[in-house]
Amino acid sequence: MTPPTGFKDHRAASAQGAAPANPDRAERSRFSLTVNGQERTLDVDHRTTLLDALREHLHLTGTKKGCDHGQCGACTVTVNGRRMNSCLSLAVMHEGDEIRTIEGIGTPDNLDPMQAAFLQHDAFQCGYCTPGQICSAKAVIEEIREGIPSHVTGDLTAGLEMSDAEIRERMSGNICRCGAYSNILAAITAVAEERG
Repeated sequence: MTPPTGFKDHRAASAQGAAPANPDRAERSRFSLTVNGQERTLDVDHRTTLLDALREHLHLTGTKKGCDHGQCGACTVTVNGRRMNSCLSLAVMHEGDEIRTIEGIGTPDNLDPMQAAFLQHDAFQCGYCTPGQICSAKAVIEEIREGIPSHVTGDLTAGLEMSDAEIRERMSGNICRCGAYSNILAAITAVAEERG
């Protein structure tokens, strides 16, 4: 079909003027970040998520890929002390940042108090979500101690309490398909009470 007089066929023009797509020439960046106290250098495609950089490039597979849409919390890590879903963040955005994954929290011979509490309170079943749960749980305690309000926080002028409601609300982004929620709550509460 011939376009009407004076009409420019943009499809043909854009197809002719476009540079050929070359997936082998993806944009990459080389940058450094600190992971679990150790400076690491990455050279990755700009589209690489922090989660994939940790798992595929740094071989830190404790951080799990669950939904890959920021809805399950299995990929939770801390960045500069704040928790985040690593599947929703590009690795190149974290140049110079301090990343803490489950591998940087404790060891089998020297468990972090939160890891020990999860064991003691049987706060896991299949264990797939546990690394993200533990990373998130540690950050939740710090958020409450720092007075950062949540959706269920009542009086913003009073100090925050380490209540079941606060912990549940803050942990609501971490899904446990096995349903170990009451035991997870007990583990977090035990650690919070030990720390006073």
